[in-house]
Amino acid sequence: MDSVYRQVLGPGFLRLQPQLQQYFSLAADSGRSGEGTGVFTRAGCPRPWLRPLLRLVPVSNAFFPEYGSSVPFSIRNYAHRDPWGRPALTAVRSFDFPGRRRIFEDTTVLTGPGILTDYLGRRRNLATDLLLRVSEDGHLHMKSPRSRLFLGPLRVPLPDFAGADAQVEQWWDPQQEQFRIRAEVIQRQVGTVFEYDGSFTYAYRDYDGVLPAGVEPERWQRRT
Repeated sequence: MDSVYRQVLGPGFLRLQPQLQQYFSLAADSGRSGEGTGVFTRAGCPRPWLRPLLRLVPVSNAFFPEYGSSVPFSIRNYAHRDPWGRPALTAVRSFDFPGRRRIFEDTTVLTGPGILTDYLGRRRNLATDLLLRVSEDGHLHMKSPRSRLFLGPLRVPLPDFAGADAQVEQWWDPQQEQFRIRAEVIQRQVGTVFEYDGSFTYAYRDYDGVLPAGVEPERWQRRT
């Protein structure tokens, strides 16, 4: 089985930097998971007045109100199938602020031919479309232009005035011999409301394709 990223990018996958091709090749039957550690130059919400409001967002283990520099970071990536048999990749990121560890977790699911949906939070109750593009320099660019909340039985599309665009760029830095990533969530009226930017080393581990118990979300989502 090809990874969800390779299935969506098709021939464009081979235009990625070789290290990125390896990074984004994890599949449920690949026999490998990935673990990375590094330090982010900045991470969190850059707008002090907005930080108290982030505590009110009904999505846990996603966006957080802290903001800092030189933030220790780790990531674990596991490819698998979700409970409905859809190919998926679950990522758990840790940000270590002074006195507080914050988790950002999501599951990226192939929800249709060429269609990726990213489910964020401990209950996976914030869903975004995920659009992929490979730039001429072999970097992977990801964009999430549309989002919706799942609140019990309700599916609530976020209107333009409340929505935000998430933009992520990931690449291999040959000078540092590390992966680099830059992510920014831009609210249309306010500007940047969440960001992280940094580098990390990465290693592959043996993996049987079954999510570890501590990595499974509190709830899965089938809705798109």
